[in-house]
Amino acid sequence: MTRILVVDDEPQIRKALSVNLTARGYEVDLAESGEEALSRAAANPPDLVLLDIGLPGIDGVAVVEGLRGWTTVPIIMLSVRDSEADKVRALDAGADDYVTKPFGMNEVLARLRAALRRHQPAPEQAVVSTAAFTIDLAQKTAELVGGEHPHLTPTEWAIVEALVRSPGRLVTQRQLLQQVWGPQYEHETNYLRVHLAAIRKKLEPEPGRPRYFVTEPGIGYRFEPDRD
Repeated sequence: MTRILVVDDEPQIRKALSVNLTARGYEVDLAESGEEALSRAAANPPDLVLLDIGLPGIDGVAVVEGLRGWTTVPIIMLSVRDSEADKVRALDAGADDYVTKPFGMNEVLARLRAALRRHQPAPEQAVVSTAAFTIDLAQKTAELVGGEHPHLTPTEWAIVEALVRSPGRLVTQRQLLQQVWGPQYEHETNYLRVHLAAIRKKLEPEPGRPRYFVTEPGIGYRFEPDRD
C-alpha cells in the first residue's frame, strides 16, 4: 500500500486529505509540525509527502532540506497564494511540485498520482516524441511532425534538454539559469523569457498558446508530454 505523509498545521486540511486519500486506498500518516514530519518520515518512510510551507517550529523548506538529506521521495508543497518566494525556495531545496491553497481535492490527487508515476520512471529514452515534434537527446536534434528539422541554438537546446529530461516536473527559473548559464546568472530571468519564446516559436504548434513548454508564472517552467 502506498504511504502518504500529510504535513499541515490546519486540522481541517489534515482531516480532509486523510479522508480522501484513505478512501482511495492510500495509507496515511499525519503530522502537524516540521519536527513531527521528520520524525514520522524516519520511522515510517513515506512514498510521497504532502507538505505545507508555513508550519510551526521549522518551516516546510527546512523539512524539504531534511528529507532530501536521505530520500528522493516525491514532495508536493501546499502553499498560500502570496508566498511565491517561499514556493521558489522550497522547489530549489528539492520539492517536486506545489499546489496553491485553497485547492481542489481532484487537483491534489492528480498531482499526487503524477508525482508517484515520475518517481518510478521507465528507463530513460534517447528519443522523446510528442504529437508535434520529436526530440533526440542522443543526437541533439529536433524534428517537427512534418519532417522539418528546426535549428536550436546551443542555449535553446540546453533549456529544452533540461525540461524534457524532467517530464511533468516543475523546473524553477533559478535551477534552469544555474544549469544553463551558471550560478552567477541565477537572477537573470529575462534570459529565460527570450529563449523560451524562441523555443516555442520553433517547436510549439501554437507558440502563443504553448502546449508542451508551459510557464508557471513567477516560478519556472515544465515540459508537459502528450497525455494518454
